Amino acid sequence: MKCFYAPETEAHDPQFRLTHGRLLHNAEQAERARLLLAGLDRLGLATETPPEAPRAALEAVHTADFLDFLEHAWDEWQKLPNCGPEVVPNVFAQKAGSTYPRDSIVGRAGWHMGDTSAPIGPGSWQATRRAADCAVAAAGAVLAGDPMAYALTRPPGHHSTADTAAGHCLMNVSAIAVERLRTRHARVATLDIDVHHGNGTQGVFYGRADVQTVSIHADPASYYPFFVGYAHETGEGAGEGFNLNIPLPRTTTDDAWLAAIETGLARIAAFAPGALVVPLGLDAHENDPLAGMKISWDGFREAGKMIAAAGYPTVLVQEGGYLSEDLTTSLESFLSGALGRG
Repeated sequence: MKCFYAPETEAHDPQFRLTHGRLLHNAEQAERARLLLAGLDRLGLATETPPEAPRAALEAVHTADFLDFLEHAWDEWQKLPNCGPEVVPNVFAQKAGSTYPRDSIVGRAGWHMGDTSAPIGPGSWQATRRAADCAVAAAGAVLAGDPMAYALTRPPGHHSTADTAAGHCLMNVSAIAVERLRTRHARVATLDIDVHHGNGTQGVFYGRADVQTVSIHADPASYYPFFVGYAHETGEGAGEGFNLNIPLPRTTTDDAWLAAIETGLARIAAFAPGALVVPLGLDAHENDPLAGMKISWDGFREAGKMIAAAGYPTVLVQEGGYLSEDLTTSLESFLSGALGRG
């Protein structure tokens, strides 16, 4: 299995985090890459450095204004008097009926950032750009005939919409992989197993019939992203019926989680896609610091087996999974199952 990783992604190492009114250290640290690379190393999987993807691959998902903001926000922020070390919004747009604040970096931050969890530092654009390159390269490998490929992407992406970053995410790397696969396949599906609902990916494809989105996640009634991810959200317009959310209690263990994956795969089978993207969150693990679910390594291994057995050309795009030495074994377990090694 080809695996793609760009060391430049480590240039994004955010510090700011606001949790329950307290300033804490951000959970999406560059150290995550070391833990995930260790999981690949245990399986004897080497990484390839991806080429730079064409700008059109990013524009297939994101607006020009959003990409311009991500690329230039930190430099513009430095021109503010008494600026902080990272771009963190202090005002948020209620976009319906609003006017885009093109001349204010403070206003644009509030427009393009949905919360404070994805601060932009000096290396953030380079990191998310190279993460997108990894996703495009993995999709390219699958289009070239590989049955499965893995993109070690950070920052992650599945909470970002076409023009808004949020939830530790900058560009939506999973959606970018979908669009790359769509250049060859009439229908593509996503199966998001991150413990958080893939609200950004849902938002990108919610009105479309050519992409089936499935997300299995902790119930948003009491967990991020709170406002989206409920079972009644099934798509709109041409996309009606092509979005499936399966929210689960935070007490969920392996059996119920795997049953939900089985349900998701059945919906995907009915859709009959030409390829599959798996936004591969590993933060459902019982020891993940964000404490969303209680999935074991055996559960991840079985999930990998189930997804591989479905038989679709599959792109695995790394999403969540936070700072714990268990993260290494979580990735090893999932990929062992997917590769038929355990």
